[in-house]
Amino acid sequence: MKRSMKLVTITVVFLLLFSLAGCSSSKQGVNSSSDSAPRLTDQAMEGYYVDAQWLQENLDQVTIVDARADKEYKKGHIPGAVNISWQALSNMQPKQGEPGWGVVLSNEQLSKKLGEFGINGKKDIVVYNDPAGLGEDGRVVWMLRVAGLQNSRMLFGGWPAWQKAGGEETKSIPQVKAVSFSITNPDTSLLATTEYIKANKDKVKLLDTRSPKEFTGKTDHGERVRGHIPGAIHLHYSDALNADGTVKTVDELKDMFAQAGLKPGDEVIAYCTVGIRSGFMTVLLRMCGYENAKNYNASFSEWAGDPNNTIEK
Repeated sequence: MKRSMKLVTITVVFLLLFSLAGCSSSKQGVNSSSDSAPRLTDQAMEGYYVDAQWLQENLDQVTIVDARADKEYKKGHIPGAVNISWQALSNMQPKQGEPGWGVVLSNEQLSKKLGEFGINGKKDIVVYNDPAGLGEDGRVVWMLRVAGLQNSRMLFGGWPAWQKAGGEETKSIPQVKAVSFSITNPDTSLLATTEYIKANKDKVKLLDTRSPKEFTGKTDHGERVRGHIPGAIHLHYSDALNADGTVKTVDELKDMFAQAGLKPGDEVIAYCTVGIRSGFMTVLLRMCGYENAKNYNASFSEWAGDPNNTIEK
């Protein structure tokens, strides 16, 4: 009997130790996940990016914007994040191909819309999306900076980086209190129009940020005709990303732009289908010192929508 009790005692102790070891291992797994999260080490990027650890430490000090689609946002998002898609700040009244489709709202309309989302410009703004998308975080930051909100940045590595860092997730939709906001210092230097491109076609460098198949006219995103604007340089926006969805370093991006034939002093006008991917690329160009970089917001949809405009394939 004593021997039997002794065996039971040893077994119980062993199970307890095993259980504790399992808990310890589980906790270490969370920490190792945090350790494996992308960290922002390039100081040259700090005016445009924050990493997940920084955001965790400053969660209550910033306005967080989730730029993903509504259905993705509802599956889970960063606590307190407001869902603002690029469409919410854009003119979606025209149809694709018609003038003005998908362009950023006028200053008056944009001021009102940002105020409705609780943005007053006083808090820093951090925008995130899924890097598997089309650069929606860059498009939203581009629009915020057009509105003069230079305190807007992106989350390095986006939503996946937040998850890798063990960041809290929620399905709770925050109650947004509308505020009064007025754009007082818009940055129109970030924006190019069809008319501007036609008037300056010999002075600017056009950068097509769509896929190679779109550029060569083998596929489209709903434009009236396929192809590209004559004389455009091609550089797919995804070439700016690493395999894990993080953005390449400034030095790597500068090298990529240089190899494409772009110089920091050039007036580079990026475009895509409707200024999403090119908005993202414009922000990266500005980050790399291309102070004259602009986003052709109406992009190829508007260009191709006019049968009088020339198309190359």
